Amino acid sequence: MLPATAGPSAYWYLTRSTGAVAMVLLTLTVAVGVLDVQRYATARWPRFVIDGLHRNVALLTMVFLVLHIVTSVLDSFAPIALLDAFVPFVGSYRPFWLGLGAVSFDLLVAVTITSLVRRRVGHRTWRAVHWLSYASWPVALLHGFGTGSDVKGTWLMVLSLLCLAVVVLAVIARAAAGWRDGLRLRGAALAATAAFALFLAVWLPSGPLGSEWARRSGTPTTLLPASKGAKASTKGAR
Repeated sequence: MLPATAGPSAYWYLTRSTGAVAMVLLTLTVAVGVLDVQRYATARWPRFVIDGLHRNVALLTMVFLVLHIVTSVLDSFAPIALLDAFVPFVGSYRPFWLGLGAVSFDLLVAVTITSLVRRRVGHRTWRAVHWLSYASWPVALLHGFGTGSDVKGTWLMVLSLLCLAVVVLAVIARAAAGWRDGLRLRGAALAATAAFALFLAVWLPSGPLGSEWARRSGTPTTLLPASKGAKASTKGAR
């Protein structure tokens, strides 16, 4: 393990950047799915082109998630094993918040596999599993807030809030279009989205943005001095 005075490793920076890019791509994937943009297909942008774009963004999300996991495991700062990426809540480093990342990844893996074998599993099964991608997004956002070392940084907070705004606006737009169809489902979607946004507004100030979050989130005590050292080193590099 590198000493704290050496500062963050290249893997540490790669973990942060790939995680942020994966969150943006996942947000775009979910927003496109919520809006059901295939309904707006035109002669210039036919349905199969929009479907292909949606599918490629989703696959690109998985690529960056895999890179995020690999660099997290390779980084010697935190004791994160490859098993922690698939089995939730078994790790020693911020187990609950890291476990949320595993839950989100497992849901997306299930969606990806069923999408690749869509013809074999049938449309009904594929559609039922595909709903898991919507559940993976808030779980992934909470994972980022809970484990992100830059959670108090302006850039990450702005990026996360923009992702939240994109999904909220997508839900509102979808609910407003054809409100009479599926009124109960659309109302539930709006209520769940509003409840999640309200939860973040209440939780963030006392949670990740509060004092001693590294300790309260489950960081091993042996790493707490190193965390402070790495933070100080990062500030010095600026």
